[in-house]
Amino acid sequence: MAQHILALDQGTSSSRSIVFDAQGRIVAMAQREFRQIYPQPGWVEHDPEEIWRTQLATAHEALARAGLTAHDIAGIGITNQRETTVLWNRRTGQPVHNAIVWQDRRGEPLCAQLRAHGLQEQVRRSTGLVIDSYFSATKIRWLLDHVNGAHIAAARGELAFGTIDSWLLWKLTGGHVHATDVSNASRTMLFDIRHNVWDHELLKVLHVPDSLLPRVFPSSHVFGETTLFGAPLPIAGIAGDQQAALFGQACFSAGLAKNTYGTGCFMLMHTGGQCTASNHGLLTTAAAQPGSTPEYALEGSVFIGGAVVQWLRDGLRAISSSDQVQALAESVPDAGGVVVVPAFTGLGAPYWNADARGTIVGLSRGTTVAHIARAALESIAFQSAALLQAMARDTGAVTELRVDGGASVNDLLMQFQADLLGIPVVRPRITETTALGAAYLAGLATGVWPDQDTLARHWQVERRFLPTMPRTRAAELMAGWEHAVRQACAA
Repeated sequence: MAQHILALDQGTSSSRSIVFDAQGRIVAMAQREFRQIYPQPGWVEHDPEEIWRTQLATAHEALARAGLTAHDIAGIGITNQRETTVLWNRRTGQPVHNAIVWQDRRGEPLCAQLRAHGLQEQVRRSTGLVIDSYFSATKIRWLLDHVNGAHIAAARGELAFGTIDSWLLWKLTGGHVHATDVSNASRTMLFDIRHNVWDHELLKVLHVPDSLLPRVFPSSHVFGETTLFGAPLPIAGIAGDQQAALFGQACFSAGLAKNTYGTGCFMLMHTGGQCTASNHGLLTTAAAQPGSTPEYALEGSVFIGGAVVQWLRDGLRAISSSDQVQALAESVPDAGGVVVVPAFTGLGAPYWNADARGTIVGLSRGTTVAHIARAALESIAFQSAALLQAMARDTGAVTELRVDGGASVNDLLMQFQADLLGIPVVRPRITETTALGAAYLAGLATGVWPDQDTLARHWQVERRFLPTMPRTRAAELMAGWEHAVRQACAA
């Protein structure tokens, strides 16, 4: 029996593929970046065909590096940047426009109209979300309104909508399967997470034809098969990147929390079968669902996390490569009173201010680029701390935070995070937990792993960061952060 899983990890800035063995260890991986398209300020797009080409290329490359063929692979798992929206023609398979990325803000005027009509509570009660252009619904509406002929084609049932997982699934199956999983559906602002069905009232409000929509299945499920790798392979697991990371961190039960430090930062706490509403600016979302029973999580989203390091590199040119940021930040003992609020695309949870702008406060004549670099790095931890504090107010104390993602390898950042939070920050041996979660979901559906208890035994600690900062000092720093956020919101 084949004992390897191929995980396709389609992210915001790159497509990656990773081959895992039956112990959840990485056998081989490949990665390719793709273009970020900025048609005008606040707009972010991707070329769906380029996403497909890079994803397929990395899959072939990872298999070649592993020295494996399709006969060695039990199944494929997909994890993806969420909310990013693609519309394509069902007959030709061609996208009608570039994909509109989750960071894109062009839907904000429509969101303002929805808020003005008092729809916040209806949206929150059904979808667990706030009204924001972050989610797919207003991106769909924009495409239907602005792409020539799209509205008529959609009314005729000629178009298909998908988040990136659905787009990849369609391409992998040669256009035979148009589907998604509950975790991705829950990020559209059109899905009733309590009943696991599309919300027809919200579809009517937004004038989105239901003929556009994919079928929705549990996250661990044989969605279809692909023949693009030399033999039929089942596509047996799908989850949005953050829910996949929660699953890959073995956060299977209520109270366990993780934070992924990627382009943005995304903190999720599993709440079990309880669809917990937040009173402190967090979202309620569907967790990756291994079976037919609904599972939920509370989520806080930071729009600009690791992307602030890219800004230091590409905008300020303070560093020539991202891996230089820790050394530059450590060249000064602290940020020297400087606070960076990287609200380049507004602020996400728990603030939800689309009009906030990037702000630097506390500059003095003695400020150097090293102080700004350290403050930029610390901004990732400040934003994440605000999320965990909101979660604690909603659900009670959190005893530890499991971390993953690219910036989690930065020891300075992880120690500062533990100091701000006052709880251990735990980094696992395998930090590629997003891809691992997709692999786990596919492996459960194909019999590589018998149950979640087996998966939980795979999870191992690489390093535990313990808080050393006095709580009074941490509180002072958080107060300074909140002051800076108020300045950013007033900008």
